[in-house]
Order: sequence, then C-alpha cells, then structure tokens
Amino acid sequence: MILLKKKPGPKPSIPIAPMIDVVFLLLIYFMVSASLHRQEADISFQLPGVVEQSEPLAMPDEQVVEISAQGRVVVNDYTYDFPGAARFMELATMLKRYRETSDATRTEARVTIAPDGVVTHQTIVKVLDACALAGIESVNFALLEEEFGSGF
Repeated sequence: MILLKKKPGPKPSIPIAPMIDVVFLLLIYFMVSASLHRQEADISFQLPGVVEQSEPLAMPDEQVVEISAQGRVVVNDYTYDFPGAARFMELATMLKRYRETSDATRTEARVTIAPDGVVTHQTIVKVLDACALAGIESVNFALLEEEFGSGF
C-alpha cells in the first residue's frame, strides 16, 4: 500500500505591517487629543465654604404641621402635597431644608404635629415618614384640651 503525502498548503498569516500602522495612528491621535485639554490641576477655583454666624439668626423654634379633618397638611398657611399621596414628598423636602438651616445655625430642628380629632392614623404616619426622610428626630404632638376633657 502506498501512502500519499499531502503537499503542505500555505500557512495562514496575519499581515502585521498594516496593523502596526493602525496602532501608531491611534497612538498619535490620542497623544494629540490629550494635549488639547487643560489639566484639572491647572484650573484654579475656590470651593464655597461654611460661613460662621457672628450673631444668632432668628429661626422659628419649631415647625407646626397641622393636619385637617380632610387630610390636608398645612405648615405656615401653605398646603403641602395632596391628601391621597402615597408619600408626602413636598413636606419632606421642606422639612429637610428646615433641618439643614437649623443645623447651620446650631439649633435643634423640632416639629409639632397638630392633627384634627378625626384624622386617620395613616395620614399621621405619612407626616412622621416625611419627618424621618428629612432627618428630624424631635417630633411632638399637640393635643387639643377639649378633645380629651379637662383631666389632661
């Protein structure tokens, strides 16, 4: 039996010269484009700082959050959110600004919740959630004397 040997075919090869040209072109492109931008360290600017108060700023001692029988939340004669909202985000934003201002003036941010006698617990919990979102820890409740009699 005679075995025939196959003639080896041409070896596959990758043309390296065009690849080197492309690499050098990319290198030149990135070197030129990187030198057009100013370095961040070269840009001079001054960050804003915290200004110390020389005299205390007149801040309200507390914010009174009134909840009407319909579920409306009112602070300083302004109604926040709507009664059917899942969360009181407008109220939380206002209370957060109040807390930040209180922190800047080194006073304690206090909130008093004054609900109407027929307000649902869910509405009160939504207001408490808004206080928690704002980071206010000092929360009080205002009770009307005529609702609970004169024993309190």
